[in-house]
Amino acid sequence: MCTSNHTLCGADCAHCSFHDKCAGCLPTGGRPFGEKCLVASCIEKGGDAYSRLTKQLISAFNALQIPDMAEVTELHPLPCFFVNLRYPLPGGETVQLWDDRKICLGNQLHKAGSDRCYGLAADEHYLMVSEYGDMGSDPEIVVFKRWKERGEADDIPGTD
Repeated sequence: MCTSNHTLCGADCAHCSFHDKCAGCLPTGGRPFGEKCLVASCIEKGGDAYSRLTKQLISAFNALQIPDMAEVTELHPLPCFFVNLRYPLPGGETVQLWDDRKICLGNQLHKAGSDRCYGLAADEHYLMVSEYGDMGSDPEIVVFKRWKERGEADDIPGTD
């Protein structure tokens, strides 16, 4: 798979733990895992699209005011399969909410006063905050919501 720096965003493939699963952005037209990468879409759009998207998402996460969650200051491109845990629903079923073939923006923040973490993930339509233990154990959905209405998201690549 990706054995050298074949990215649009400048990420260093050599240090990525997913390089064995990744076909690279340049050879795949911004679809390293099969679906369009959100970051690649922004870069292709040009200008400050990626910076604007990141700032909008950081603001949306911070506006949630989740207790014991530190302020969000940065988001990183992540393969969605990394954050696509099996979340339990009230009826006992489990659900995975992300398309494993996409790249989302996310981060992990430690929950204050706890040994658990908050996992953040977002794409061009939705954002999610989850809480989980060591190595993703016992995951719980804290918030999953549309972060922008479709009509508002026209300037974000990949939106309708």
